[in-house]
Amino acid sequence: MTLKDLAQELGVSTATISNAFNRPDQLSPALRERVLKEAKRLGYSGPDAKARSLRTGRSRIIAVILAESLPYSLNDAVSSEFLSGVAEVLDAHGHTLLLLTGRNPASQPPGAANIADGFIVYGSMTNNKLLNELPTQRPLVSVDFHIEGCPTVHIDDTAASYKIAMHALRTPPKRPAIINLRLTKEHYNGQITPAHTLLPETSTISRARLAGFHTALTEQGMDTTQVPLWNIEENTFEVSSRVIAEILDQPAAQRPDLLLCMTDRIALTALTLAEQRGIRVPEDLRITGFDGIAEGQHRAPRLTTVRQDSVGKGRVAAQMILGRTPLAQQQLKAELILGDTCP
Repeated sequence: MTLKDLAQELGVSTATISNAFNRPDQLSPALRERVLKEAKRLGYSGPDAKARSLRTGRSRIIAVILAESLPYSLNDAVSSEFLSGVAEVLDAHGHTLLLLTGRNPASQPPGAANIADGFIVYGSMTNNKLLNELPTQRPLVSVDFHIEGCPTVHIDDTAASYKIAMHALRTPPKRPAIINLRLTKEHYNGQITPAHTLLPETSTISRARLAGFHTALTEQGMDTTQVPLWNIEENTFEVSSRVIAEILDQPAAQRPDLLLCMTDRIALTALTLAEQRGIRVPEDLRITGFDGIAEGQHRAPRLTTVRQDSVGKGRVAAQMILGRTPLAQQQLKAELILGDTCP
């Protein structure tokens, strides 16, 4: 049974059969269901992907290059929401998602990226080796990472951080502190000192968020050089808990009374460790996050945070890479969520 045979059997064009398998948005749901049902009955499994690729020069595969490892990206709430948005659009338009990681490109088969029709780069890349090997003639969209000359999907991280910091500073803190995610060139977990070098603004959204925090602090008459900065290398409980324990185990007179955290995972870790130590939130310690993940809104006390539409980021990036929207700079809105950890 060939595509042509099936088309004759159903009395439709070969294009209709092809669309049923590869471009479902081009057919009515009823017609597509009929085609697929009859194809299954007659033993037709679909167009030959290899032959189509050779004929059209297109594989209908889109690669997402992740800054983090695959296990981390699939488990992390923010990146998994982003991938869900990408997959939703690709699936609707008959494309396949290929996941690659920039964290350890040597672990992937040589030339794995060459089969993709386009690329979405997600997150701050610490290793540009894979990016430098990508075919330059194919479209590329970056998300939360700036690549010269390429369209980018992001939020205004500086404005969002400024907004949540200004809310937190309405009640003036005595000892504010900022917990950053991967802010230093050195692989380091702990308090940042003058000996450390901050990553450039173009390579991490942490710098943009720090700028928003610092602007708010300055406007409230605080000396930002006196506000401790702490660095965390990986956005997980296991890594961040060691740094946050060091912060919270300081004597009460030295311990921060406000933590401006760059992610919800960091903020939720701080909240858990504070509760374990009998530190009252928000009476003794106020905490803010950033991301708006569901976990922070489904527990008590509810997290005060900035919600970014991670699923929406994925949808926009996928629509751009498929050519369904123009390849241009896209800035999505973020929303301040007032919870109980910093009322």
